[in-house]
Amino acid sequence: MQAALEITAKYCRNEMEEYGQCVTSKPGTWQQDCHMLKVKVAQCTSSHPVIKRIRSQCAEPFGAFEQCLKENQTSVENCTKHVTDFLRCAESVKLAE
Repeated sequence: MQAALEITAKYCRNEMEEYGQCVTSKPGTWQQDCHMLKVKVAQCTSSHPVIKRIRSQCAEPFGAFEQCLKENQTSVENCTKHVTDFLRCAESVKLAE
């Protein structure tokens, strides 16, 4: 996961920062208001092999995490288990590299 984060930070820093600022500034409506920035991050990261593997192999836990965020927009702390599951999956992809 550290490698994926480093790759994302290296190649998609501006997109990640914009998205993060949007999410932080709009806690109740970030899903709708920041959607296009999320798409920009996804487009930026989709071309790197490590990130492609994580997205492919961890699609299920990531989907569950996204669904949890949609259902808990004002209390994202309810999604801690989903984050943990996704990060565990992403770490295993890194180890298998």
